[in-house]
Amino acid sequence: MTPAHFAFSSAFMLGLAGLAFHRIHFLSALLCLEGLMLSLFIALSLWALQFDTMSSAALPMILLAFSACEAGAGLALLVATTRTHSNNRLQSLNLLQC
Repeated sequence: MTPAHFAFSSAFMLGLAGLAFHRIHFLSALLCLEGLMLSLFIALSLWALQFDTMSSAALPMILLAFSACEAGAGLALLVATTRTHSNNRLQSLNLLQC
């Protein structure tokens, strides 16, 4: 395993572990999701460079655009939940209510 592959796989695992074990605040969950998306971006970029194919060169940019949209939607949800519940803790949210 090359150092680059080790770096992005360890970044992905750290983001996944942070998302699984450190779910106190909504903002920390969003930051872990953003770390997952950025490590996937690096993996797709390395994959496109390794195989030298022009057909897969646009995939990292598409993933980066989707992760920017995800970050915007997540921050909008953060603002909405902070206004309605007056905090951003995930324990205070009840997903069964409409």
